[in-house]
Amino acid sequence: MLSRLADNLYWHGRYLERAEDLARLINVNANLNLDLPSGLSAGWLPLVRITGSAPLFKQLHDDHGERQVVRFLLSDERNPGSLRATLEFARENLRSARDLLPRELWEQMNALYLKGQEELSGPLSRRRRHEFLHQLILDCQQIAGTLLGTMSQDHAYDFILIGRYLERADMITRILEVRGYDLLPDTSEDLGPFESIQWMSVLKSLTGYQMYRRHVRTRVSGNDVLNFLLRDEQFPRSVMFCLRALEALLLELPGDDDQALRVVTRLQRQVHECELSGRRGSALAELMDQLQVELAAIDESIRQTWFGAGT
Repeated sequence: MLSRLADNLYWHGRYLERAEDLARLINVNANLNLDLPSGLSAGWLPLVRITGSAPLFKQLHDDHGERQVVRFLLSDERNPGSLRATLEFARENLRSARDLLPRELWEQMNALYLKGQEELSGPLSRRRRHEFLHQLILDCQQIAGTLLGTMSQDHAYDFILIGRYLERADMITRILEVRGYDLLPDTSEDLGPFESIQWMSVLKSLTGYQMYRRHVRTRVSGNDVLNFLLRDEQFPRSVMFCLRALEALLLELPGDDDQALRVVTRLQRQVHECELSGRRGSALAELMDQLQVELAAIDESIRQTWFGAGT
């Protein structure tokens, strides 16, 4: 397979995962603010920090209320990480590799893109926004199902999944870094009594609440959530699950350079051995930063090995 096509498929996987995750983050945050007592709010700026776009947002806006943040994350043309831009990037990367794909996969992605352009061209009421984002999540999951059920599981398939799992692992660490810091009771006295509700929102941001209750079987607590989302090997949106999947996919790819595989193995060991009990505030953020550095190293190794040093 040409390195350019592999690169396109990899980035399609990343962008589609990013779109689904962003849609879910916005809906879950809106529900969290409704669940908290009157006068308390989890705010909206944390979502900007999770996406890594806080510097740009602060250049453009003095206020960080719901209206400003949601517009910035959904449709602001000045934000290259907006949902609208992300859907466009996902579509364009897939379009470049259409000959390798089932027709249904391309048709579903194109329909999702067109729907996003239509809905995000103007303001949305809260109710309409929630409905649109909920449907977008379902559409992204439909595309994932079509990929699994209709595409030959060759190297093209592998690169899409590598992109998705790497993006997913990165998003998990970003959510835990920002939300874990903000929500731990010793860093937010006003929100401390509602810690359980807040950690439930972290789980729901990763569709993990029901599986957490099934496997952990205790009330929702910070340390248990951290352990579940970092180390559980059966839940598809845990860091360890993503790393195991990446390891298996990388083993399938051609080439003698195993640098990416070595970084994945090293990161698995780090996640398994790190001390989670009592992690608070900056200590938790520091750990998540370390994991993000390693995930970036995996991305760099993949690009150097299969896409060429210049991409």
